[in-house]
Amino acid sequence: MQLDIRDIRIHYGKAIAVDGVSIRVGAGEVVAIVGANGSGKSTILEAISGLTPLSSGEIWFGEERIDRLPAYEIVRRGLMQVPEGRRLFPYLSVWTNMQMGASLRKDKAGIRKDMEEVFEHFPILRERRNQKAGSLSGGEQQMLAIARAMVGRPKLLCLDEPSLGLAPIMVNGLVPVIKDINEQGVGVLLVEQNVPLALKVADRAYALQVGKVILEGDAETFRCNDVVRKAYLGG
Repeated sequence: MQLDIRDIRIHYGKAIAVDGVSIRVGAGEVVAIVGANGSGKSTILEAISGLTPLSSGEIWFGEERIDRLPAYEIVRRGLMQVPEGRRLFPYLSVWTNMQMGASLRKDKAGIRKDMEEVFEHFPILRERRNQKAGSLSGGEQQMLAIARAMVGRPKLLCLDEPSLGLAPIMVNGLVPVIKDINEQGVGVLLVEQNVPLALKVADRAYALQVGKVILEGDAETFRCNDVVRKAYLGG
């Protein structure tokens, strides 16, 4: 098991945001966490990345418990996140933003090789490599945020709402990107409100509601569930 989230609870003050959630991601899997705004999805990713402390429970990455590690040590182990809203450095160039993703690496030749491979996946970024990141379109910025993480050579990539704010044509373009990343041997944990998108790429999914898992299973399980179908899949 690559990622094993065990019965975690997270509080903000006295309010409970995540209540007894367990999620597992096997090696090479694409797993989605879906749910409405405020259901606890992004809070779980923040906990995985060491940005939000647990009230109870455990998070394991491979054979190591990581919920007590600082964020940079979690990244060093190969667990990387593309945050909601992309959070690029808008006044720095595309090239410099990509280099930030390799800040914990020392192998300069390997970094150059990986950056060239990323440019093969996102040729528009090669064209815009000297532009400021803030001048890119929303879809291009999302590509750059993913590219920045890929240059860090993740073992597991966490994507937080990658379709947020994108035009429908750009949303559809995320499907082959996520599948291609996974085919490179990278596990993916995808957090999405866009349930149809998530079910197109995920091997399995978890549905959250008010901080609790209400359904887990494969895409067919979700399509056959009346609550999910009416809430997220247009009836």
